[in-house]
Amino acid sequence: MMKKQHIPASKASLVLFLCQMISALDVPLDSKLLEELSQPPTITQQSPKDYIVDPRENIVIQCEAKGKPPPSFSWTRNGTHFDIDKDAQVTMKPNSGTLVINIMNGGKAEAYEGVYQCTARNERGAAISNNIVIRPSRSPLWTKEKLEPNHVREGDSLVLHCRPPVGLPPPIIFWMDNAFQRLPQSERVSQGLNGDLYFSNVQPEDTREDYICYARFNHTQTIQQKQPISVKVFSMDSLNDTIAANLSDTDIYGAKPVTERQPVLLTPTGSTSTKVELRGNVLLLECIAAGLPTPAIRWIKEGGELPANRTFLENFKKTLKIIDVSEADSGNYKCIARNALGSAHHVISVTVKAAPYWITAPRNLVLSPGEDGTLICRANGNPKPTISWLANGVPIAIAPEDPSRKVDGDTIIFSHVQERSSAVYQCNASNEYGYLLANAFVNVLAEPPRILTPANKLYQVIADSPALLDCAYFGSPKPEIEWFKGVKGSILRGNEYVFHDNGTLEIPVAQKDSTGTYTCVARNELGKIQNEVQLEVKDPTMIIKQPEYKVIQRYGQVSFECIIKHDSTLVPTVIWLKDNDELPDDERFLVGKDNLTIMNVTDKDDGTYTCIVNTTLDSVSASAVLTVVAAHPTPAIIYARPNPPFDLELTGQLERSVELSWIPGDENNSPITNFVIEYEDGLHEPGVWHYQMEVPGTQTTVQLKLSPYVNYSFRVIAVNEIGRSQPSEPSEQYLTKSANPDENPSNVQGIGSEPDNLVITWESLKGFQSNGPGLQYKVSWRQKDVDDEWTSVIVANVSKYIVSGTPTFVPYEIKVQALNDLGYAPEPSEVIGHSGEDLPMVAPGNVQVHVINSTLAKVNWDTVPLKSVRGHLQGYKVYYWKVQSLSRRSRRHVEKKILTFRGNKTFGMLPGLEPYSSYKLNVRVVNGKGEGPASPDKVFKTPEGVPSSPSFLKITNPTLDSLTLEWGSPTHPNGVLTSYILKFQPINNTHELGPLVEIRIPANESSLILKNLNYSTRYKFYFNAQTSVGSGNQITEEAVTIMDEAGILHPAVGAGKVQPLYPRIRNVTTAAAETYANISWEYEGPDHANFYVEYGVAGSKEDWKKEIVNGSRSFFVLKGLTPGTAYKVRVGAEGLSGFRSSEDVFETGPAMASRQVDIATQGWFIGLMCAVALLILILLIVCFIRRNKGGKYPVKEKEDAHADPEIQPMKEDDGTFGEYSDAEDHKPLKKGSRTPSDRTVKKEDSDDSLVDYGEGVNGQFNEDGSFIGQYSGKKEKEPAEGNESSEAPSPVNAMNSFV
Repeated sequence: MMKKQHIPASKASLVLFLCQMISALDVPLDSKLLEELSQPPTITQQSPKDYIVDPRENIVIQCEAKGKPPPSFSWTRNGTHFDIDKDAQVTMKPNSGTLVINIMNGGKAEAYEGVYQCTARNERGAAISNNIVIRPSRSPLWTKEKLEPNHVREGDSLVLHCRPPVGLPPPIIFWMDNAFQRLPQSERVSQGLNGDLYFSNVQPEDTREDYICYARFNHTQTIQQKQPISVKVFSMDSLNDTIAANLSDTDIYGAKPVTERQPVLLTPTGSTSTKVELRGNVLLLECIAAGLPTPAIRWIKEGGELPANRTFLENFKKTLKIIDVSEADSGNYKCIARNALGSAHHVISVTVKAAPYWITAPRNLVLSPGEDGTLICRANGNPKPTISWLANGVPIAIAPEDPSRKVDGDTIIFSHVQERSSAVYQCNASNEYGYLLANAFVNVLAEPPRILTPANKLYQVIADSPALLDCAYFGSPKPEIEWFKGVKGSILRGNEYVFHDNGTLEIPVAQKDSTGTYTCVARNELGKIQNEVQLEVKDPTMIIKQPEYKVIQRYGQVSFECIIKHDSTLVPTVIWLKDNDELPDDERFLVGKDNLTIMNVTDKDDGTYTCIVNTTLDSVSASAVLTVVAAHPTPAIIYARPNPPFDLELTGQLERSVELSWIPGDENNSPITNFVIEYEDGLHEPGVWHYQMEVPGTQTTVQLKLSPYVNYSFRVIAVNEIGRSQPSEPSEQYLTKSANPDENPSNVQGIGSEPDNLVITWESLKGFQSNGPGLQYKVSWRQKDVDDEWTSVIVANVSKYIVSGTPTFVPYEIKVQALNDLGYAPEPSEVIGHSGEDLPMVAPGNVQVHVINSTLAKVNWDTVPLKSVRGHLQGYKVYYWKVQSLSRRSRRHVEKKILTFRGNKTFGMLPGLEPYSSYKLNVRVVNGKGEGPASPDKVFKTPEGVPSSPSFLKITNPTLDSLTLEWGSPTHPNGVLTSYILKFQPINNTHELGPLVEIRIPANESSLILKNLNYSTRYKFYFNAQTSVGSGNQITEEAVTIMDEAGILHPAVGAGKVQPLYPRIRNVTTAAAETYANISWEYEGPDHANFYVEYGVAGSKEDWKKEIVNGSRSFFVLKGLTPGTAYKVRVGAEGLSGFRSSEDVFETGPAMASRQVDIATQGWFIGLMCAVALLILILLIVCFIRRNKGGKYPVKEKEDAHADPEIQPMKEDDGTFGEYSDAEDHKPLKKGSRTPSDRTVKKEDSDDSLVDYGEGVNGQFNEDGSFIGQYSGKKEKEPAEGNESSEAPSPVNAMNSFV
């Protein structure tokens, strides 16, 4: 018994299969040839693998095949031979393998159930069909069952089961009533995939006695009906009335009203389920839920998106349908049923498997004796299918041996085949979900050449267009094709012809002299044959006088001309169109031989008129516009373009000159300013007009310079202020005499495209530069610096010649000379070219690396011999990459860097290295072809460097005499850290610095507590890291110790003591544009300070420029700056000697070519600002709601009752701290809060933010903004009154709640 197999049902003919063959042989689709060639059988038509038949009709099992000789057919049934001669009910169609089983005359379909397979056989092999499983359709009756009425309370769910009989194929289910009307379905009532009818909740209107389930069996065209199902819904009102009628007045009665219920899934049950579907099928997932109100269903895919364009929601979104599923659609799909009371969900785990499908199906192979070939059979599936081979329908393991055949998994390899190797091979790919079966034949043919193109076939083309001459052929082995012109002409070669693989000869630009007889010769080792075809080249069709733009008064007469010139052997037809449509059927339109006349013109005649000239080979057209205007009794002066000149005459004809004269046309009330003379070369570019010269409007004759061998025609165009006239009629033609070419091709070059050739190119002469017929080129070359003779070849009018078999990259002397039938052009100049380059052979040697410092290295190498470069030396490339950091010992992704050093250099600098790291590099030589081999990798290490600055420095926990410092290690240690250096000094209020203290800290520390500091004093800290090389960049920070507990400042004692607080200017920032900069700063100190801004060019020794700031503003705009210039800036205060900020450096923007667009007027910016405003509004609403949910803390009263005498608000006039205000919500902070004298909180000042204060002392903010904790005079938190939580709704907490 064969494994599960499959082959797509093919309805193609033998011709289709022959055109799909992969081999050196292509069989042309010629019916006569196909009838003569031997051909293994090919199955062209067969019944489907799963064939369900109507038991009332005859069974027809199709099997059609073609081959030469015609194949014979046989069948197997259930794996054994099926002898149709012994069964009177079975016949086979003549010249076919199709079986007809006669059921209508007494046969029973059930008796012929089984698995059938057809074999088509001739002397060259046997092809087999799929396994065709025959099963008769079944439509059984419904089993009898007693159906009880369904009594259900209003609002409850209900399921009416259909349970249809099992048929073949399965029936289609639908619900109807007694009147054969479909029952209405909705989100509340719907039919499931199993045919059951689901009610999410029943309503009184659902009461009826005729719920009927129908099953339709399409194969037998029958419908089966289930017994009607009765449903009675009891509403709460009727139930209460029933209870009241049966109880006394003293009884308490009454049913509960309809209660809403949260969703519950009716199908599928449970929380999870699984589903397996096959690739390419339709995936159907279903969720139906009960609930009141009726739940809505939503589908999602966990961890992904539902596939776009393939996902559909059906049955009121209860069914998820995904078409053409693939393995990527596997995953968990969740359905969510939701109503106002809650939700329910179910997760369906979907696994997509796959029956076998083709990656590469085996294709027919046609070979000649002695040739090699392969059959490839590759399929995929889930699980992976197994591949097995058969030969002529027999497993290949037991098939007759063939020494030319070797099986290698999914490939059969044929070597040196002979005619007896012809056979039909079957590939079977199968897994548990199905199979594929494909036939592919190997046909070994030995045939002499045949030419299939009819003899003496005539081809006609227009001059200057391509000509394609066919020579369809066949032979085995594949014949060689040659073309000759004329019966005894020489073989055609060169760039003017294109030879196609199918034998066709293409002449890209056919000329009149291309006319003639062409002979095609096909030969192989078995014979030779030839065929002749004819080519005629015709003159192109031209419109020599085109219709012209016309303006005509209403009721007048107008005429359009269309004079043509055509080949005398072609018959032209002229068609006139109006607005690209046929002319109106009106006798006013008169079509003559060369014109179109319109009589009695009306407004509707306004439009575009087109003259189209067609021949059997080409088509041309020309158009003109007709404008109809009203007749004016007294026309005003009309200024228009001039009329065209006329009566052109040529006189004084010489070899290189001629005199042209003309008569000007009407000026149309605007004087003619000049005339434009154009010429047409009717010999080389007919129909194309070129500019010749221009003369003043007062001149009507001109002497024209001419070139040899040009068939000149001239025309004149008049120009006035209104515009150009139409061109004049062409003059008579004047053909100048031929002459030798005056010049040679330009831009001659010699550059090889391959290592063994030299491609010589040049710019061809234009048509009129040829000076005579028969333009050709003499191409000459010889190797430079070698005592060689010139090698020359004469080529047609092309622009390239390829010299093959040259040495690699050697110089050549090259020259290209033009010639025609009259002789040669002057001797051309020589140019130097080179044959093709090849990749360099040798890698640079003696690569040495000298590490200059921790970030720079110098690499040296020896140059390679120039002979080994084998091309133009372009330079050297150094590839280098970091292997690892020596301090961290951790590898990372290798990112190679490349530096290119042009020319014949022997060294290069490698900048930007990372200190204390291990690197590798290699060097390669580069020429025009590419890179040579790499030198051996060279390893080098960079020494330690100074580290970067510590990643951060944070100062926390200020007390009377101590500060806590925390820091992060440098981002780039650049070596082994040895220690940290901390320097600090106090700062007084006049910006004077106290004594500097230095502390060395071990490298493994990350924090330090500084003790014995002065109270209420600002300190400046300088912090950096060190390696053995030295110290890195430092970072600075400032912090203040808190005042003493009494809140009173101690006076300074002794010289050099630091005053506790002082004015200062910090955070100077700049925003620079092209010619101005906005300078802003922050000031801490006494009010009413007068500021000034000093600036100058960075790096310049010029004096600082000074600008006075009006008032006490903390910003200033510097104007009149130079674009693209770096400036230094600092801010100072008047009256305070030496009191200035640190310097800042900024750079103005480059000068712009156009003014920048104001961002405030941009739509995207306005939209962004609106979105930000809306988000802030929502945030404020959330904060307000959160605030109103909590109770009030009576902290104010407690603070007043338990005021700490040591912590009282300080007055501004004594220089102490005032109230603490929060810049976010502007609510006052009560009791003991501290701030600098400008009443603002700066995040930069020792991290002194509201949030950090709260965390540092376990403090909280009350709802009125007061601060609870250490600063309210309490050591511990007290229980909050009237609220379960002591957490205050600060802006930070409000944001967290919102997120």
